[in-house]
Amino acid sequence: MSALLTNAILFTLSVFAIAMVLTLIRLFKGPSAQDRVLALDYLYILAMLMMLVLGIRYASDTYFEAALLIALFGFVGSFALAKFLLRGEVIE
Repeated sequence: MSALLTNAILFTLSVFAIAMVLTLIRLFKGPSAQDRVLALDYLYILAMLMMLVLGIRYASDTYFEAALLIALFGFVGSFALAKFLLRGEVIE
């Protein structure tokens, strides 16, 4: 792996880590439930992106499968939380 790619991966992972910290602050401090749900959605996306970058770094398919699972569960969780916030119940 070239030095440029290694440096780009390290920079990307550090930017994602900073974004995760800022998102966690919004998740715990958010003034409304909608802000917290949006922060949780963004946290899922950041986790998925970090897994994809780690999959490129270590050239392993396992990271890509984990990113796919995070994306799937993140979407289902977001849908359930949005439905709960709108109606007060998830299952009708």
